[in-house]
Amino acid sequence: MTALLLSTALLAGAAGCGGSGAGGARGAVGAAHLSAVAAAQEQARAEQIEAVQAQAAQAEFAALQAAVEVEPTPDATQARQKFAKTRFVANAGLAAGATYQWIIKPYRAGKFAKGANGRTFALIKAGLAGAFAYNRLKAALQNAKGDPLLSKAVAPLTAGIESLKGLGTKLRQGQAGNADISSFEDVIGGVKDAGKSAGAPVTDQVPSLSQLSGG
Repeated sequence: MTALLLSTALLAGAAGCGGSGAGGARGAVGAAHLSAVAAAQEQARAEQIEAVQAQAAQAEFAALQAAVEVEPTPDATQARQKFAKTRFVANAGLAAGATYQWIIKPYRAGKFAKGANGRTFALIKAGLAGAFAYNRLKAALQNAKGDPLLSKAVAPLTAGIESLKGLGTKLRQGQAGNADISSFEDVIGGVKDAGKSAGAPVTDQVPSLSQLSGG
């Protein structure tokens, strides 16, 4: 009887161990399956990101290649040059008008002389006009770069235009003399000659006082 009970217990134990082993095996297989699925998903995401990056790089390369290969059309080039001349004429014309109206003309009329009637106001306007003319001439130089012929014509005037930078202050303080006024005349004359030679004739355009203040 004791032997029978012992045999039964051993069989039950063996069966229990077998069941536990089978369950453990199934758990291991499930974990391995989940791990494989996760790895596959991660690989798919990596491949998708790599594909997107490759497409972006290809698109960027195509855009750069197109930018290099595209040649400006003659019509577009002519339009840019025409616009450059138009802006040059406008800015140079304003500089010339301001110089003549508010600097040269009153100076010749004796408005800047000590004791002259309205001298203070005349000097203030002259100072504003000097700064305005300098700024417009600088803009005109920049405009001229859009047209090869005009750019070449005005290039020698760069130093002369730069020499006008501080004359607005001298005019406002009543310290400008005949040489300073002549500098303005010479530079404006040179700009007009350059524009004319490049097919961009400049005519005086007198700015308003509000324009002088904002120039």
